[in-house]
Amino acid sequence: MDSILIAMILALLIPIYEAWQDDNIWQKMLAFASIATKTSIMMLFISVLRHDWSIGVVAIIILSVGNAGLMLLAHLIKRMNQV
Repeated sequence: MDSILIAMILALLIPIYEAWQDDNIWQKMLAFASIATKTSIMMLFISVLRHDWSIGVVAIIILSVGNAGLMLLAHLIKRMNQV
């Protein structure tokens, strides 16, 4: 089980590198959305292993609501830069 968590953390480093490297706001926001999704999947995995459903509920809330707010913020920033 530890090797699965290590693989998940290594997969999490890919969008972090992409966000650090690129200056485009859409690319950064998509990278942060990917980070949020991968982190919440990791939280779900850990909550199943520990049989702690309160962590799982928080992960589900992050999955369902978190990325929508992030994409709305990216759209607003893009609109403000166009004007």
